Amino acid sequence: MTGSADAFVRFMGALAVDPDLWPDFLALCDFGGRLTGSPGEQAARDWAAGCLAAVPGARLRREPVHYAGWSCRHARLQDLRSGRGLDVAPLLAGAATPPEGIELEVVDCGRGSPEQIAGASVHGKAALVRHEYPFASWTIHRRVKLAAAIEAGAAAFLIAQPEPGVGPVSGSAGVAAGRMIPGLGLSAEAAARVAPPGSRVRLTVLADDLPGAVTETLVLDFPGAATSPTGDDRVVLSAHIDGHAMGDSALDNATGVAAAIALARAVAPFMAGMARGLTVCLFSAEEWALTGSRLWLAALPEEARARIVFNLNLDSIAGAPSLTALTSGFVRLGPFVRDAAAAAGLSLAVHAPLMTNSDHANFAAHGIPALRLLAGFDEPGSNLRHLLTRADTALLTDPRTLKAGTLTAGAVLWRALQGTPAEIASLTAR
Repeated sequence: MTGSADAFVRFMGALAVDPDLWPDFLALCDFGGRLTGSPGEQAARDWAAGCLAAVPGARLRREPVHYAGWSCRHARLQDLRSGRGLDVAPLLAGAATPPEGIELEVVDCGRGSPEQIAGASVHGKAALVRHEYPFASWTIHRRVKLAAAIEAGAAAFLIAQPEPGVGPVSGSAGVAAGRMIPGLGLSAEAAARVAPPGSRVRLTVLADDLPGAVTETLVLDFPGAATSPTGDDRVVLSAHIDGHAMGDSALDNATGVAAAIALARAVAPFMAGMARGLTVCLFSAEEWALTGSRLWLAALPEEARARIVFNLNLDSIAGAPSLTALTSGFVRLGPFVRDAAAAAGLSLAVHAPLMTNSDHANFAAHGIPALRLLAGFDEPGSNLRHLLTRADTALLTDPRTLKAGTLTAGAVLWRALQGTPAEIASLTAR
């Protein structure tokens, strides 16, 4: 019986000795940052589709995703006091400037909490804030700060990487309709030049909206056991393949994609006896305010969406030894995943409140029990601090750490595929 303890041991053993996990991770890094719409992202999708198509017993679909794209031709920030150009990166989907740029006074808003921004005189000026470690209970997200700057009438938004020697931080300005302003990520050194009171800059962002942009979601389907009363129910294993132009988007999220592909390979021989089916989704346009998964879920027929009983989202699962499940406010999901990890002799921390920082949030919005598996939560000194910078390369992790994250994901995935109907149904409680 494939659901037996012996089958679980064989499944976990196959994951532990998978010879392709680390090479797959390195191959993804070799495609570069994989910004959605870039040649590197398209090549990475083609490569990943080949990996998934080679998994026996499953059917691969390449589903088009039409999204509001954006492309930046030129971004520059000039310190008018010295005349120097500074080290910057454009925020995705931010507003463009006139070709000659705009000259603005910079107002340093410190951390950039909404209260700090509201209390500063940023109307018609450039609001300067600080980027924060993205994976902590105390974090104020970049887009919260941007929204506060727009509300206060700022003419531009500057967000600074706090650590010297790393370069500028990147990120998305969001895709919401309404007023947008130009946005740039700065290096710590650039921020130090423009932070003094009275500093003035010339900011230039030459960019184009691309309303007809198309990417893909890669979807691999495994049926559950034909004899199981829940065989038509689906567990969705997800990861996002896209990233940012700087660095190699290694931790975020070549780690999750390589693990998802390894899990598909390892679980394939056991799927005929599973209590429910498995869908593996490799999303793109995640860095565009979670657009890819949001559109995929919205396009599903209601009956098919209702059959999704669990989402395990792998996003940045290496770079630190500790792993945390962000369980989206589903009160019974924490004990469920901790017990699943413990069954394999592994530990897994839990953060219960909903964090809308990856594709699991879109599943949770539909009432589907969903979690993000993440390394380095509440560890601002970990290598995860280099996400969204050019430092996000394969050097930030190692084969052992990636394997540990993949094994933990495997233990949770097995439990979701084989849990009793009552146990899985109970996970919807919030």
